[in-house]
Amino acid sequence: MSKEVTVPTLGESVSEATIGEWLKKPGDAVKADEPIVSLETDKVAIEVPSPVAGVMGEHKVAVGDTVEVGALIAVIEDDVAPGESTNVEPRTEAAPAEATAAPTPAPSPAADTGAPAQAKSQGSDATQTLSPAVRRAVLEHGVDPSSIKGSGKDGRLTKEDVLAAATAKKETGDSPAPAASTAPPTAGGGERREERVKMTRMRQTIAKRLKSAQETAALLTTFNDVDMTAVMETREKFKDTFAKKHDIKLGFMSFFAKAACLALKDIPSVNAQIDGEEIVYFDYVDISVAVSAPNGLVVPVVRDAHAKSFAQIEKDIADFGKRAKDGTLTMDDMKGGTFTISNGGVFGGLMSTPIINPPQSAVLGLHRIEDRPVVRNGEIVIRPMMYIALSYDHRLIDGREAVTALKTIKEAIEDPMRMLIDL
Repeated sequence: MSKEVTVPTLGESVSEATIGEWLKKPGDAVKADEPIVSLETDKVAIEVPSPVAGVMGEHKVAVGDTVEVGALIAVIEDDVAPGESTNVEPRTEAAPAEATAAPTPAPSPAADTGAPAQAKSQGSDATQTLSPAVRRAVLEHGVDPSSIKGSGKDGRLTKEDVLAAATAKKETGDSPAPAASTAPPTAGGGERREERVKMTRMRQTIAKRLKSAQETAALLTTFNDVDMTAVMETREKFKDTFAKKHDIKLGFMSFFAKAACLALKDIPSVNAQIDGEEIVYFDYVDISVAVSAPNGLVVPVVRDAHAKSFAQIEKDIADFGKRAKDGTLTMDDMKGGTFTISNGGVFGGLMSTPIINPPQSAVLGLHRIEDRPVVRNGEIVIRPMMYIALSYDHRLIDGREAVTALKTIKEAIEDPMRMLIDL
């Protein structure tokens, strides 16, 4: 007897998805509610659980195929003994077969194909399936995926895990992975490899939306710089007490979120949207926070940021960051948003011109903090400075309004007391 696995409801207005990764292979033992496949939608990756315990049967579709809601994608064979159905470990039944088959792949063709990461994951650890982004990172940095502890869901490797392992290898001076070093040289004496990876549905959507924003909106960016001294002193003074009381660290994002709320209240058009021939003004602020995920940039929404405390904003952002890394963000987490904050400073960016997140009309870009000489009271002093940028849709927001909004954010950060007394 077998059980069919179909594509579940994906969310409002989402009717199809792409098969991103099969987490179980035919013949693998599966538990009830254990994830067996990852589906990529326009915004998030969704894991589909097994409806019953049993053995993974035939895959009806392949990685990269587009499937609609309700479509049959796999079959679970219900032939596991009752006593084993709730505690069987994945791949234990396939282990003997792999052991006897080991002599066949024993030579090292993996090194010849230039794909050590994939071969390693399929040989020494058959339960570890690498996503295209992770596999590409493994190849680029020459690390052994079987030696890295995954921090993703169910212990799976993420791109961040690979990058961290590569950094650690450089710091310790370890030699490159043998598989990578034994790849055959080209006629020129060096290694030249290429890999073609199909764009994920999420990356395709990001590309289309950003290009559409450039073609539709009249984009313009205004800049300013911010003296971070007051905020840094405030964080240093209250960080221990804040963490003890709220069980969360006091970061910079909550300051900029509250400063943005102050500016958007004074300049409503920066928090507005164009809908056809109408302008929609919001009396609330839902801030989309750009978060880096293994499959691309996602923008979950901190709702009612204007009414939330610093602590609650920090908790929301920390939760989004963790779930983005684990791949557990939902469609509802990304829905809506009236304004976006993107922090390129965490990657070392000094300055940028961020692109708005349609249908929003403005986005605030944050950058790295660095000590620079500035003039204060007629004297040159060193201060921790940050460039901030506001990109906006000039069809709706005039230059005066954009500059005023950015200046309000600057003043609130340089004097945090303004956020407390609403100035």
